[in-house]
Amino acid sequence: MIFLSCLLILGENTKVLEGLPQPPTITHQSPKDYIVDPRENIIIHCEAKGKPHPSFSWTRNGIHFDIDSYPNVVMRPHSGTLVVDISREKADHYEGEYQCTARNKHGTAISHNIVVRQSRSPLWSKEKIKPIIVQEGVSLVLPCRPPAGLPPPIIFWMDNNFQRLPQSSRVSQSLNGDLYFSNVLQEDSRNDYICYARFPHTQTIQQKQPITVRVLNHPVDERKPTFLIPSGPSSSKMVLRGQVLEMECIAEGLPTPELSWTKVSGDLPAKRTSFLHYQKWLRIVNVSESDAGDYRCTARNRHGTVHHTIHVTVKAAPYWISGAPRNLVLAPGENGVLTCRASGTPKPLVMWAMNGIPIENSPKDVSRKVEDDTIIFTDVQTGSSAVYQCNVSNEYGYLLANAFVNVLSEPARVLTPANKVYQFIRNSRALIDCASFGSPIPKITWFKDSRSSTLDGEPYIFHDNGTLEIPIVQARNGGKYTCVARNTLGIYENHVYLEVKEPTRIVKQPEYKMVQRGRSVVFQCKVKHDPSLILNTMWLKDDEELPDDDRFIVGYDSLTITDVTESDAGMYTCITNTSLDHDSASAELTVVEKPDPPTDLELTDKKKKSVQLTWIPGDEHNSPIQKFLIQYEDSLHHRGHWHNLTEVPGTTTTTYLKLSPYVHYTFRVLAYNDVGFSRPSAPSRMYKTEPAAPDENPAGVKGFGTEHDNLVISWKPLTSLQSNGPGLQYRVMWRQKAVENQWTKVTVANTTKFVVSGTPTFVPYELKVQAVNDHGDGPEPAIAHGFSGEDLPAAAPENVQAVVLNSTLAEVHWDPVSHRLIRGHLKGYKVYYWRERSLHKHNPHHMEKLILTFSGNRSHGLLPGLHSFSLYSFNVRVYNGKGEGPPSPTQQFETPEGVPGIPTSLVVTNSNSDSLTLEWSPPHDRNGHITGYTLKYQPVNSSNELGPVEELALLANETSVTLPNLKYSTRYKFYLNAKTVRGAGPAISQEASTIMDKAVASRQVDIATQGWFIGLMCAIALLILILLIICFIQRNKGGKYPVKEKEDAHTDPEFQPMKEDDCTFGEYSDNEDHKPLKGSRTPSNGTVKRDDSDDSLVDYGEGGDGQFNEDGSFIGQYSGKSSSRDNAEGHESSEAPSPINAMNSLNSFV
Repeated sequence: MIFLSCLLILGENTKVLEGLPQPPTITHQSPKDYIVDPRENIIIHCEAKGKPHPSFSWTRNGIHFDIDSYPNVVMRPHSGTLVVDISREKADHYEGEYQCTARNKHGTAISHNIVVRQSRSPLWSKEKIKPIIVQEGVSLVLPCRPPAGLPPPIIFWMDNNFQRLPQSSRVSQSLNGDLYFSNVLQEDSRNDYICYARFPHTQTIQQKQPITVRVLNHPVDERKPTFLIPSGPSSSKMVLRGQVLEMECIAEGLPTPELSWTKVSGDLPAKRTSFLHYQKWLRIVNVSESDAGDYRCTARNRHGTVHHTIHVTVKAAPYWISGAPRNLVLAPGENGVLTCRASGTPKPLVMWAMNGIPIENSPKDVSRKVEDDTIIFTDVQTGSSAVYQCNVSNEYGYLLANAFVNVLSEPARVLTPANKVYQFIRNSRALIDCASFGSPIPKITWFKDSRSSTLDGEPYIFHDNGTLEIPIVQARNGGKYTCVARNTLGIYENHVYLEVKEPTRIVKQPEYKMVQRGRSVVFQCKVKHDPSLILNTMWLKDDEELPDDDRFIVGYDSLTITDVTESDAGMYTCITNTSLDHDSASAELTVVEKPDPPTDLELTDKKKKSVQLTWIPGDEHNSPIQKFLIQYEDSLHHRGHWHNLTEVPGTTTTTYLKLSPYVHYTFRVLAYNDVGFSRPSAPSRMYKTEPAAPDENPAGVKGFGTEHDNLVISWKPLTSLQSNGPGLQYRVMWRQKAVENQWTKVTVANTTKFVVSGTPTFVPYELKVQAVNDHGDGPEPAIAHGFSGEDLPAAAPENVQAVVLNSTLAEVHWDPVSHRLIRGHLKGYKVYYWRERSLHKHNPHHMEKLILTFSGNRSHGLLPGLHSFSLYSFNVRVYNGKGEGPPSPTQQFETPEGVPGIPTSLVVTNSNSDSLTLEWSPPHDRNGHITGYTLKYQPVNSSNELGPVEELALLANETSVTLPNLKYSTRYKFYLNAKTVRGAGPAISQEASTIMDKAVASRQVDIATQGWFIGLMCAIALLILILLIICFIQRNKGGKYPVKEKEDAHTDPEFQPMKEDDCTFGEYSDNEDHKPLKGSRTPSNGTVKRDDSDDSLVDYGEGGDGQFNEDGSFIGQYSGKSSSRDNAEGHESSEAPSPINAMNSLNSFV
């Protein structure tokens, strides 16, 4: 069996299929229940299509309707639609049940039954309604009872001014339109309760006579709820599937009951349930069979609870299970099935007809078999085309459907345009069409790029209509696709192309912005998209176009808003799209500003020392107010100056303010948010507080003396706010502590101190300062303490003595001075000491005085940093805040000997080839008797390595020494220090060199100036150059220069071989690690000269193994010594190199 929707195919490809035969199909018809407006013409629709175009006829109430017999009725050309002109005849003459028939030579289609009825809006019958008089608190029902109309009217209650009457949980309208009062109140008395009925088809409104209600002021007792509707404990309701279920419960009681709903046999469907009219109505839309069951409404107040159960039954008019029967196109010899599957409650009856005639009365057809809701076709033949009607009905309604069977013989053809290009976004769902037609139905096959193999399996999905689906398309899926449609009558091929594009994505989305009014803001919206697609970007504000304002500047990837105003706040959305996809992102803009100043400042609850301030906050401009600052101005004392009084949280709009007496207050309030403080509010009214006695005294009361016989009493004055009244003065009181019982008093004004004269020196006093004004005294002041003036100490410390701890440290002891004699605050003791002279006869006298201060009540102290072997004098003095007392008798002590200082100088006065003469001066600081000197010296080789140390002891009276038997042309380092009985002092160092032997030097000059020696040196240089060239060539070839064997055969300790790896000579090292010690000195005459030439490397203290001749030729060794050799020769004398050594080196090399 093969199914095909001809409606779809013909709709999409009218030109291709317009020549094919087709039975009629109803395309448009009026509704089953057709209510018409009596003031307008009646139009009964019936449209159909087919090939050839069908003809139309009508029945009315089951009888053929002869249109020609009704001059007011016409049928539209090429249509079955009837138009009834009611200008000359009433519409109710054409009421009835109509049915349209459309037929051509391939079959007949019929419409459903169309019941035409005229809409009606009858008037209310005239009646006289008596006033309703009730007691307050009873229930009341105002009936509406509108006239029956078609369709039923919409009911609502209004007053004489056409204003809807307010409804509440106490007063509400029922489903039938009546107005219910759960209990009446005095305010319900009125004479214009009017029920209105609006008829929607005619758009007319009918009005009932007004109802008057009078409520007597005789309240009844409170009572538990009872239901007004529905009555009794239970009721039942039937609803059809798919319709709206509405149930109501209205209860009376006092106080007004509260209502709630539950489903006894399950839960209410949350998404389809709503509660209306203050929980009195329960509405469930799109009812299904699962909504059947018991529903309970509950009314309760504080006196009790009442329930009512509504049993709901769900019935169902017939409805399709899998849709109406579908048209069937078959080729001769094919099989097919028409299915008319529906359901309903109760179960509906299925009846079949062919071309409008019951199937049992239709001509027999061996290829057709009817089985309940299915017709089976087997081996159909040409000429079997027909339209079949399926009618499914029960007591609640019916369904009528037409489905044709069209027997055709057509070759396969593809209806999708050739070479169509499909474009899809990567990772999206791609659908490539291959719409085809043919009878028999063509089979669709797909190929990609080449025709080598058919597409099959993942990632492809093949739909019945020929469409090829790729669920998640990728770039590799792009290319040429071929769909082939074939049936028994032909084959058809079509090519299409698939292009896969990159998605459009916003890579930098706009972000939430909070900006101050008047500034600029920028929203970013950077987009990445397929470059082959045209990108369009637009911005919306609150889902609408941007305002037409030059302040909105749309850039390539941004939106800039300048001079932001509060109206610019909102949600901004960046929408970017191409022809294939789109993306969007939103961000909110909040415009903030300093808050507006508070308004309406009001002073209430005014008391002597407090007042309540209330204000209304200004607009916070989208930034919450965090706090309020309350300021005041005292126009009595500081007019024009505003002072901060207090702060309160931003949620506060009233506060109690603590006030001071005798102040003329004016208040203002400032609001603060994240942007800053608002402008001040307008000032409040002035509030004057009455004067009063001071409620506090001056702080910071102190007592001290500036002279030995006075007492200065000082304090911190009160402010004008603290004065509490006019005539502010200070009552100053004092008495000598533990001596006087009575206070001496004096009252002063406009000052912060008072001087008491004639006091004893440095005695304790008790002090008080009290504030007073014209309205009384302040509180009893607290007692402060102080002392009268100090005088210089009257005595010196006694029993002063010194204990010498070592040559540079002594400890001084004394007895503390009596407190009575200090005559002031003890600050400490001072030790005056000075060096009288050195105990050595050669040192001069010293009289510079030094002072060491020891704070507090001390009885001893250390004197550090003393000179050794010296005589010191000292005395001790006590001091207070006034100054120092007299000195103690001067005492003396001697420091013992110490180690001497560094010798004053060390110089070399005579240099020879094998001896040096040194001279020195004694130390400046001898620190005792010099007992002798120690001289140490050691050689230093060319690598700055030190040789063995020689030590020489010298007498105390010696100042020079000559050192014999030294090595010629050798550098030496010397160390000299002095000694006392306490040990040796620090050493002074010096360096000097012996000079070269003249005979050796002249021999070197004679050989070096010989012609044969110069020629030999040139030959050696040429030979070395040749060897270097050979080595370079060998190295480029990857070989190595074989010098190892020659080194083994001609070992010479004076010769350093070339390095094997790079064919270079060993490097010369000037090792700085063995240079002379820092600070050593070289004597001016320690430089060795040879024949008045300065070219020798020896002159520079390094490179002693090689020399240049006077003509510039090199006569030394070619390389530096190895570390092992340096160590071996470190303690040997340094010989001057000779040409013989150079020759030996050359012989060993060649």
